[in-house]
Amino acid sequence: MSEHGKNGLTYAEAGVDIAAGNALVDRIKPAASATSRPGTMAGLGGFGALFDLKAAGYDDPILVAATDGVGTKLRIAIDTGNVDGVGQDLVAMCVNDLVCQGAEPLFFLDYFATGKLSIETAARVVEGIARACSEAGCALVGGETAEMPGMYPAGDFDLAGFAVGAMERGGALPSGVAAGDVILGLASNGVHSNGYSLVRRIVELSGLDWDLPAPFEDGPLGEALLKPTRLYVRPVLAAIRAGGVRGLAHITGGGLLENLPRVLPEGLGADIDLTSWRIPPVFRWLAAEGGLEMPELLRTFNAGIGMTLVVDPEAEGPLTDLLARAGETVTRIGTVTPGEGVRTTGTLA
Repeated sequence: MSEHGKNGLTYAEAGVDIAAGNALVDRIKPAASATSRPGTMAGLGGFGALFDLKAAGYDDPILVAATDGVGTKLRIAIDTGNVDGVGQDLVAMCVNDLVCQGAEPLFFLDYFATGKLSIETAARVVEGIARACSEAGCALVGGETAEMPGMYPAGDFDLAGFAVGAMERGGALPSGVAAGDVILGLASNGVHSNGYSLVRRIVELSGLDWDLPAPFEDGPLGEALLKPTRLYVRPVLAAIRAGGVRGLAHITGGGLLENLPRVLPEGLGADIDLTSWRIPPVFRWLAAEGGLEMPELLRTFNAGIGMTLVVDPEAEGPLTDLLARAGETVTRIGTVTPGEGVRTTGTLA
C-alpha cells in the first residue's frame, strides 16, 4: 500500500463537499422548473441541456449567444450579505445584450464558483437568477457549481452567465440605420453592473460604510448601490415586433460614448442632448464625491440611460407609447447624423 493510501483521505477532507452540492441542486430545482418555456425539453441533472427550437416557434432560426459576469458589484453584495439581486444582474447583462441583436432569449446557464459552498448563499443567488429568467422569458436549463478550496477567500464567490437566443433569418439588428433616425433612451434605475471598481473607490474615499444612510436616497448605501440591473427584454422585443426599430445599444461599460457607436454604420454618428433627461441622484453624488469630469462619467457609467433604440422617425410616436405602456421611462435623447462618434450638447442635470 502506498503512503498516500494509508492516510485514508476523502474529497470532503480536501475541502469539497459533494453532498452539499447535491443538496443545493435539490433546493434550486423548483426555481429552475418555474422558468420552463416552450422549447424546454428537460430539467436539471443531465450532462447537457436540450432545447427544441421548433417547439419555441422558429422556422429558420439564427442562434445568438452572450456571456457576461457581474464584476466587482459582487464585492458589495458579499460584504453586505445582500446577495439576492446579483442573480438578476447576471441575467440582465446577458439577455439585454441578446435583444440588441434582435434575438429573443431562450435559455440561460450559470456558473457559480466558491472556495467553500454555502448552500444558503448559493441558493439565494440562483433563485435570483431564476426569477430574472422568468421575467426575461428564458428558461434556466442548467449550470455549474464549482467548489474550489484555496482559490477564493472565505465567503467569496464569483458568477458567470451564458444566454442563448434566436431570431428568424433576416431579423438581425442593427439594420437600415440612417441619418435622421431618432435615438430613444430607456431609463436605468441606477448604476446597473458597470463601473463598480470606481464606485467602491469613491465610497472608500468618502469614508462611508455600506450600512450607513445613502447620501442620495433613503436607505443604506450598500442597498442603494445593489439595485439590480433592469431587464429590458420584453418591452424591447415588443418594440422590435411592432416595427421601426433599426438598432439597439445596451449602455454598459463604456457608457453612451462607447456603446452607441457600435450600432451606427461607418460614416454616421450621433448627436446627444444631455439636457433631455435627468440623471439619477446616485450619479450626481458619485460625480461630486469623486470629482468626475463629464467625459469620465459618460464613459464609465450609464448616467441614467440603460438602453437606447435607434428608430425610424415615423415610428417614434407609436414606439414611445408602446414602451411607456410597458412601464419604461422613454426619452428622445438625440438623432443619428453624418459623421463619426457621439457628440454631446448641454450638461447633465
